[in-house]
Amino acid sequence: MTDNSPTGPARGVRLFDDVRADEADRAYLPGMSRAWLMPWYDVQSRLRRADRLHRTTVELAGISPGQHVLDVGCGTGNLLLAVLRATPDVVATGLDPDGAALRRAARKARRRGFGRRGDVTLVRGFADRLPAADSSQDHVVSSLALHHVPMDEKRRFAAELVRVLRPGGLVTIADLDAPHDHGHDGHGDAHGRVHGHGSRHRHEIGQHQHREDNADGGIERLLTDAGLADAREARRATFMDTPVLWVQARRP
Repeated sequence: MTDNSPTGPARGVRLFDDVRADEADRAYLPGMSRAWLMPWYDVQSRLRRADRLHRTTVELAGISPGQHVLDVGCGTGNLLLAVLRATPDVVATGLDPDGAALRRAARKARRRGFGRRGDVTLVRGFADRLPAADSSQDHVVSSLALHHVPMDEKRRFAAELVRVLRPGGLVTIADLDAPHDHGHDGHGDAHGRVHGHGSRHRHEIGQHQHREDNADGGIERLLTDAGLADAREARRATFMDTPVLWVQARRP
């Protein structure tokens, strides 16, 4: 991986680019759906009280000091910063394909003084190739990301979870519940994460239909089929008038 941090690890927040040459043209959906809208992303998150969703994710994960945590689809780092606020002494990694969002996350982490021991790493890359060694992570978390991803890519992501989690390690996924109809879901796509496929236009059209993969325990099936154990819906709530569910599973 290439270190693109302007200050390097001395300030404790490292920024890497892990996109390979053959992935350079790989499409993804940026936060707010358009890159030029990114400065408004955190404003929208605050107005929509996304912090409540992040706090619930952290609470359910039950992260302990010293553990290794990977946030997949971290965007501008809001969930990752919630992890660090709750448990500062963790080894935290955020993954996202959007370099601009990661640079914003790095600035926020530095301003808040996180990563003074060099234990915050932000990686530009894709969720079907997680930036972690085998059996190295105690927790993987993800927020409002999975519904943007086609099923074949979800399966590769789930297989990566089995690879990177330690035995007994926990994944906690917050995502939108399946829609009750085939129209627009009202989510507004303020959080475009994990990664896309094909043209960006096709991905933006298809992102809503991927929510249907979550119907009738779809996330639980995805994780179970990959080899994770005890997959279950841990909580359900409403975010921006849209039902959200939290699903957890463990690596045996």
